[in-house]
Amino acid sequence: MVHEALSTLLAWVGVFQPALTRPGFDNMIVVFAGWVLTAGPHAVTQALVTTRVAGRRHHEAFHRFFSRGTWEPDALGRLLFDHAVAMFVRVGRPVRIAVDDTLAPKKGPHVFGIGSHVDPVLSTRRFRVLAFGHCWVVLALLLPMPFCDRTWALPLLFRLYRNKKECERKKERYRKKTELAREMLDVFATWVGDRRIELAADSAYCNDTVTRGLPKNIFLFGAMRPDAVLTAPPTARRRRKVGRPSKRGRLLSKPEALAADDRHRWESCEAVLYGKTRVVRYKSLNAQWYRACGVQLLRVVVVKVSAGTIGIRVFFSTDASLPVPQILETYAGRWEIEVCFRNLKQLIGFGDSSARKKAAVERTAPFVGFVYTTLVLWFAAGAFRNPLAAPPLRPWYPQKRGFSFADVLRTAQRALEPLDVLDPRRSLDNLRKPRPSRVGPQTQRLRPAA
Repeated sequence: MVHEALSTLLAWVGVFQPALTRPGFDNMIVVFAGWVLTAGPHAVTQALVTTRVAGRRHHEAFHRFFSRGTWEPDALGRLLFDHAVAMFVRVGRPVRIAVDDTLAPKKGPHVFGIGSHVDPVLSTRRFRVLAFGHCWVVLALLLPMPFCDRTWALPLLFRLYRNKKECERKKERYRKKTELAREMLDVFATWVGDRRIELAADSAYCNDTVTRGLPKNIFLFGAMRPDAVLTAPPTARRRRKVGRPSKRGRLLSKPEALAADDRHRWESCEAVLYGKTRVVRYKSLNAQWYRACGVQLLRVVVVKVSAGTIGIRVFFSTDASLPVPQILETYAGRWEIEVCFRNLKQLIGFGDSSARKKAAVERTAPFVGFVYTTLVLWFAAGAFRNPLAAPPLRPWYPQKRGFSFADVLRTAQRALEPLDVLDPRRSLDNLRKPRPSRVGPQTQRLRPAA
């Protein structure tokens, strides 16, 4: 069972081989295995210690893999995407993605791209907390997984955001987060071709920078301000009217005014949101939001929020033909990228790297994201059925359904433990010998996911 799990995992790592040189791929195998096996703070040198490579190969070669390698992160993301779609997205089904940003706290006067950013975790509506670090804008593929009853976000594209002060100090052009997101969308559109793309994004990425000139096969599911200015489509132009045709029609009620208007009754529907079936009260209309989406007709949904002090939330879709439950469920899928960020930083060292130079900084964090995506795809491709995937016995947790990323990572560590990355033939020979197994009676069989 160890041999099978290890061979399939190495086959998934082999997906990256076309984008790397032969020495680069050999070095990547070492860093990949060491990064997965590391239990504490992650670093390239710690990966060498964990894989028992320290002292057998010079550490500088593995640092050069990031600082001077010829590979590009976008090329690795493309290879992962092609394999993921071929295995998990049926023909004719839309490709679902999410875009968001995350902060990796970091210090150091000579670290490239470091700056002061708002920490969204520690900040509140009234108080903003600033933190030094790297801010990454990420595009992730959203896929349902056979080992879990929820969708997973798998990062594929990364862009490092640098604030204005950092760009002015380096005398480089400043680019907003939305501009970086739009660049990634343009790259991703070339991967997909004519297939339908459904993009879920929060209000920070719902503006004309992202939506202007967006390919026709990309449909945005986002959130808008309650005081957004909405207009009706323009009416037919009169024959004798002089000037260009109007792009907008008459003004419509703002979402907050529509929510307070008793002449329009609240409707109800059921939607599966964040893993639970909920009854949602809403009002909807078709309208233009010219400031953010231009003349495109949107389906706007005003949702009544009973908990807290918010009162209402407003969502929209650039596909005005969709029913309200589908719009809400597609937008709710955006939350999975937040779960992905938590796993990346807490379990696999997304923000741990001590890289300082530009090339190393711009490659190390994306590499960690690709490690995450590779492990999840390998697990979903069949490793979750392997006895190595059995989680520890936790009698106090009988309600557990499916697997978490901690389970995925534990299974990969069990598979990689006997691997000698510098001698693949000897490692396979060792796998054929009987070894004490970690998976014994103190394991727990999970109930099947709902």
